[in-house]
Amino acid sequence: MTSVATGEATASETSDVQSAPPKPKPGARLLPAASVAGGTALIGAHATLYGNWIIDDAAITFAYARSFAEGLGPVVQPGAEPVEGYSNPTYTALLVLGRLVGLFDRGTIFGIPDYVLFPKALALLLVAGILSACYVAAAKVTKRPWLATLAVGALLAITPSFVIWTFSGLENPLYALIITWMAVLVFRAVLDDRLLGYKLAAGMGLLAAAAALTRPEGLIYAGVYPLVLLGTVSKATLVPRIKHTLVSVAAFAIPVGAYFIWRYATFGLWLSSPSIAKRQDLPTLQELTRPGELVGYAGAPAVLVAVLFVGMALAKPAWWRRGLLALLVPLGLAVIAFSVLEPDWMSQLRFATPVWVLGALVTVLAAAEALRNAKLRGRVWITAGLVAVLLPTTASFGAVASQFRNEPDISACYVADRFGRIFNGYADVMGAQDASLLIPDLGGSALTSRLHLVDMAGLTNHRFAELVREHDLRGQQNYVYDEVKPTFIHTRQPWSTGNGLGYDPRLERDYYPIHYDIYQGPPHGDWVRKDAVSDPQMLENLRAYAREHTVQVERDIPNWPRRHCGDTLRFDQTDTGQS
Repeated sequence: MTSVATGEATASETSDVQSAPPKPKPGARLLPAASVAGGTALIGAHATLYGNWIIDDAAITFAYARSFAEGLGPVVQPGAEPVEGYSNPTYTALLVLGRLVGLFDRGTIFGIPDYVLFPKALALLLVAGILSACYVAAAKVTKRPWLATLAVGALLAITPSFVIWTFSGLENPLYALIITWMAVLVFRAVLDDRLLGYKLAAGMGLLAAAAALTRPEGLIYAGVYPLVLLGTVSKATLVPRIKHTLVSVAAFAIPVGAYFIWRYATFGLWLSSPSIAKRQDLPTLQELTRPGELVGYAGAPAVLVAVLFVGMALAKPAWWRRGLLALLVPLGLAVIAFSVLEPDWMSQLRFATPVWVLGALVTVLAAAEALRNAKLRGRVWITAGLVAVLLPTTASFGAVASQFRNEPDISACYVADRFGRIFNGYADVMGAQDASLLIPDLGGSALTSRLHLVDMAGLTNHRFAELVREHDLRGQQNYVYDEVKPTFIHTRQPWSTGNGLGYDPRLERDYYPIHYDIYQGPPHGDWVRKDAVSDPQMLENLRAYAREHTVQVERDIPNWPRRHCGDTLRFDQTDTGQS
């Protein structure tokens, strides 16, 4: 009987261990670095398709990193109330470090704005770390780990979902790096019969804590080590397994618990504002069918072949079967995490990044095992089958990448221009020194606006987050029109329908339209509070400014979707479309 937990093997499996691949020859010492570099280069080459694009949600983290670095604390902009509007503390800390050493949010590097270059360069470095972990795993079970590593890199390079979100400015590459190393460490520990080690237990707990502090659903990976450890229970090893599980849980709970205590002491909440606003509930049966989205994205034939390879490796069984079973634990948890998460508005399966990495690693290792055991004719058929299933998947991925390149999700630069610099211009026209703005997008605007921003999405506003969670549309409307009374309001679909603010009669009662969105029309666009307008000429000046500047920004959306927006992002800027 095989034990995933302790690395015990049957007699038949022990004989197979003798066929484990030999150590690489001295002449192959450069191959590990070359394979990692080659895979990283392939992924980076795909990333260049999306140019300077940074998703606007990433700029929210950028804004918090700026505030922390400047000693302002957890605020999205100077003077704002403390709100945990980010859900990625570890990634935020990396950006803070980048800013403190002068590499981020300072200016340009080699002529490229550092708010573009630093997160993308950091992503490339983290990708190299991911592929290094894959090499470490492959070196344990294949004769040519460099080839396996390059194959994993190639699979990830053709997957738009992985590349898009890894280089979006979000925390995805850091998250994937942590989870990949967790999987590889437990994989090798099982094969080396050293799963029962306190250093490993503590290390796995700490890595799980890092995952949980990088993304909220990362809490699930606290189960990797205990699940593998307790995979097979016997009387003889029950007590030591329980002890090691407790060590791992403690190593996880101490840093995560400390952060939760800080959160409650600082904000009076156990959850971050984004977690509240996104209304994460217990999964329904319908949501548990979401793995089908992964299959549909990757292509059913490709997934079927991958499952076939894994099944062959488990059925034979391969000498490293125990390690493969251990790898399937974090992969399974990654699929579960994707399934139970409340879907958000962003496209391209944003929450699937760990699935793609672990899925590619497992598939490549299982395919290598199938090729190793097959004779020449079998290898020819396997290779032909791989080509047959990868060609349509690659073609489909190419179409997806092209579409996203032309129409990416809302960029930080568009928001910086449209809701930061444009409304700064409105305030300058009015001579307003203490104006406020209600908007749905708060990334780029938080980096460029001098107005007090009110986030109708609730990510950086506790009150809105609670109202959104409770689906209280009337409460949101009353909060805006009776309590906040912002100087400016921007409304558009799908927000107008989602919260009803654009169709509330108090909008036309209390506000003048400055500019109607050129694509959606009334009532969507920019509005100014009537009691803030001193005379008709001021209103006409606002509208003239909008005709000259706002219209141009909106028309540039389809023409220049991957641009950056100037050397720096600073408060009080009004120039738009700088590059």
